[in-house]
Amino acid sequence: MTSPETTRTAVSDADRQYVLTLGCPDRTGIVARISGFLAEVGGWIVEAGYHSDAETGWFFTRQTVRADSVSMSLDELRDRFAADVAAELGPATEWRLTDTGSSKSVVLLVSKESHCLVDLLGRAHRGELPATVSAVVGNHRDLEELSTRFGVPFHHVPFAATNKAAAFAEVAEVVDRYEPDAVVLARFMQILPPQLCDAWAGRAINIHHSFLPSFIGARPYHQAFARGVKLIGATCHYVTADLDAGPIIEQDVIRVDHGDTVADMVRQGRDIETLVLARGLRWHLEDRVLVHGRKTVVFT
Repeated sequence: MTSPETTRTAVSDADRQYVLTLGCPDRTGIVARISGFLAEVGGWIVEAGYHSDAETGWFFTRQTVRADSVSMSLDELRDRFAADVAAELGPATEWRLTDTGSSKSVVLLVSKESHCLVDLLGRAHRGELPATVSAVVGNHRDLEELSTRFGVPFHHVPFAATNKAAAFAEVAEVVDRYEPDAVVLARFMQILPPQLCDAWAGRAINIHHSFLPSFIGARPYHQAFARGVKLIGATCHYVTADLDAGPIIEQDVIRVDHGDTVADMVRQGRDIETLVLARGLRWHLEDRVLVHGRKTVVFT
């Protein structure tokens, strides 16, 4: 059973918000139509972001309203928005309405590297993640004691080189049991098979210890050292069947120089990895990331 340390801080009724995210072909009048609808239902807008992509001709928005300003239920609000606005904007429109008062769940996949796990468990312990860390799944037992110390169930699924399909099937069974809003590969060091990439599309998040698309694959710090780079970084992205090529959520870099060894790069890189993963995961959980093709729009 998950302990209070790993559970999100409760959202009070006064702080609850309904979050609308929407993408559709761009045209005149979209902002007016959405804001007019929200005014009609009494919605008190507390945050609004817009982006018009001239290259794709696509419009994106994220808006939040005070939940207590709307007299109808969230399901009623969804039905009315679908009929009054989404239908008018056209069949290509992609949208979601979510409630910040609804609990969200995260499952972490790990191997032996502890820095990302320690950081996320610490943030959850302090109530800094808008979700509950429901479980940790590891292909080694190295991080079991750390996970259980925070009161998070740990599931060990060993990976034999000759039967990875069975191991991934077991991982899927464990993860799906928790119905998570995010499946985080916190330095899991295993490549998800295409069927899991599809099943967890838009929920599986990876931290790659490289400033993608540079140095894709294994040992990126060694690749970077061999090239004499002056910047190393990390990339948080959604997982797809194309290795390390999913839509990018967040990136950051740190400067290195000729005096830094591979070990120095790895040590400094860990700091960037934890920050980038935490930011990317938070934005995902707050419905700030809109995916369109291979790119994202992130309303921070």
